[in-house]
Amino acid sequence: MNGFRLCENGSMTRPFPSLWFAVLLPFALSGCASLVQKAGDRFADNLGKAILDNEDPATVRDGLPAYLLLLDSLIAGQKPGAPGNAPMLLAAAKLNGAYAGNFTGDDAERAQRLSAKALDYARRGECLIDAGLCAALDQDQDHFAAALANSKDPAPIYALATAWSGYLQAHSEDMVAIADLPKIQALLERVVALDPGHDHGQVYVYLGVLNSLRPEAIGGKPELGRKYFEEAIELSGGHNLYAKTLMAQYYARLVYDQELHDRLLVEVLAADPKSPGFTLTNTLAQQLARKLQESGKDYF
Repeated sequence: MNGFRLCENGSMTRPFPSLWFAVLLPFALSGCASLVQKAGDRFADNLGKAILDNEDPATVRDGLPAYLLLLDSLIAGQKPGAPGNAPMLLAAAKLNGAYAGNFTGDDAERAQRLSAKALDYARRGECLIDAGLCAALDQDQDHFAAALANSKDPAPIYALATAWSGYLQAHSEDMVAIADLPKIQALLERVVALDPGHDHGQVYVYLGVLNSLRPEAIGGKPELGRKYFEEAIELSGGHNLYAKTLMAQYYARLVYDQELHDRLLVEVLAADPKSPGFTLTNTLAQQLARKLQESGKDYF
């Protein structure tokens, strides 16, 4: 038909080879709405996977902002309140949070803006899936815990917890933000209860860091943190190099264990960073490990 194809309602669109047109053009055709939603969700999911498997952080740093804008545009075109909006919101939350935490450098204000957007997307996605937990997000800890106990889907809970963690990291001087730390930990613990191997065990890395932020004398649980880090390493089959790097940075330094600190960093730097689902984070982990090796000379 002269290079055209039919949508479900019989209207016609021209198939463009450009990815941008392929994703964006159908928004002009209301009859293709369901196809657009599915294509957009697949695009967001595949984009996340491609990024995680990229071995050049500079390419991701320079290229990802364009796709963050693309996801913003796709979300802006969603019908407000539709349950089907959740997957794209959660994917956008993950990518915005990853960029805020890894590629904003010393620009604290930018990290705060992007992490706030990530948290907003994550909350909106979670609220479309679980109205009970949504209503309790800003309530006291007891009401929050009761609502969380009824949540059954680990994926949106994890997306919310990681976005919230990134927001807290970017707003570490905000006492109101810090007060939400118990809720973040509760979300992560609920993910573990529902799906211990979720995200290749990355949930345990977050729990390892949270429990290694303070010495035991002032309420920290560093030995529990160590167990979480070790669980993350085991569940990934040793492929999660960030688990080892952060274990050195947070646990080993907190308990002043130089031998463990140096051994973990040597293992990270000697490893092949290429591993499905971990390549980008492993490359970033090796960059951090080099810095920790250098600063460790003065720390210990």
